[in-house]
Amino acid sequence: MDRIICNCFNLFSTKHGKISPIHTEKQDVQCEAWQKLLDLIESAASGGVEEFAPLRELTQEERADIITLPPTISKLKSVKHFILYRSYLVRIPPEIGEMESLEEFTPYTSHSLHWFPYEITRCRNLKSSTVSTRALYGNRKYRPPFPFFRQELESDDYSEITPDECSVCRTKLDRSNIYRRWISLPVATDVLPLLVHACSIDCTNSLPQTPTGYVSGSHIGGYHIKQPPPVDF
Repeated sequence: MDRIICNCFNLFSTKHGKISPIHTEKQDVQCEAWQKLLDLIESAASGGVEEFAPLRELTQEERADIITLPPTISKLKSVKHFILYRSYLVRIPPEIGEMESLEEFTPYTSHSLHWFPYEITRCRNLKSSTVSTRALYGNRKYRPPFPFFRQELESDDYSEITPDECSVCRTKLDRSNIYRRWISLPVATDVLPLLVHACSIDCTNSLPQTPTGYVSGSHIGGYHIKQPPPVDF
């Protein structure tokens, strides 16, 4: 029950040079809540529902056991509004990019969601998003730093967040040679920090231009990345 409050940004301090690491904890796929979520997704997919709010069907204790979503969300081809209000999620899987009818995305007050997969940009019909932007890396209010990816070659450190395919060209990824990059891009009505898993420098070089007011271009994170000054609201 303690996962509803994320301390990542409380721990970060430009004065002391601290950056909270990216969430890489594992989802318990044997718990009852996960099995219920799998069933809810299968039912929604077979029923062709247009609004899907699976967490409403779980108790608070069960919601606390869900820190990511199953890859089977790729089956939700008819869902137009995906509601994840006040979740305990720490990441969204790249399969959200397969939700081809998605028009509205509502993970509001999911305070442990600090970034989103680049694959969400494949949702071409997505017009509206309601995200707790102050919980995002690089947000305009506080400019918390992006976690630093130390090297191009990684072992199993990021296995929980790594997709099977290149985020850009969809080539199967060689897990011994992955180029991880952050990039801030408009997604529906928000500018979101997106995590790219690329197969090559060519793919990272092909990423879109970032909007004014955010870190320019893609980057590996860390304090050496200069961000624009915070913006008061």
